[in-house]
Amino acid sequence: MRSQAFDARYYKKFYGRGSVHTPTQVDKLATAVHSLLSWWGVEVSSFLDIGAGPGYWRDWYRTNHPKVKVMSTDVSEYACTTYGHVHADITEWTPPKRFDLVVCHSVLQYPGNAATKSAIANLAAGCRHFLYLEIPTRADFDEVVDPQVTDMTVHQRTGNWYRRELDAHFRQVGGGLWLSRDSNVPMYELEMPSSDRR
Repeated sequence: MRSQAFDARYYKKFYGRGSVHTPTQVDKLATAVHSLLSWWGVEVSSFLDIGAGPGYWRDWYRTNHPKVKVMSTDVSEYACTTYGHVHADITEWTPPKRFDLVVCHSVLQYPGNAATKSAIANLAAGCRHFLYLEIPTRADFDEVVDPQVTDMTVHQRTGNWYRRELDAHFRQVGGGLWLSRDSNVPMYELEMPSSDRR
């Protein structure tokens, strides 16, 4: 992954004024994700944030659920030094244990195809129950994202490309959530696409 690009200038441009993801927005998202997992019977005791950037997810857990064991990583030396993460590249690094919740927020559009496949396998190895995943797809770049505040120098893959790779390890639940195929969390039929219920 291009760690050399994730420097102070990158963070000022994409996490400064007018950024897509603000602490307030991530607070709302983290609250929703954590609450859904609780609804499904998963009491989060461990949390892993991949590509943690400014550390919004990590900070939310430390503030709202201080007993949760939190680990945050980033490929950027700048982010690790500035925000206090473990320096790790998910395309090459396998988490040392499984976490109840793994978050990978706007990361997998950066590495090449082979590295992204490796990253997905490593995410699966570190995920006990749920993965929250955000990746803009080719259609998103055409129809959803704001190019003024989004890094466009990334791989623009189709949603089906990602689904094919994720399908070996996860079942898509919706809202960015993916359930590990190794998890024993029971899901109602209509809580996930019919093609994923197996």
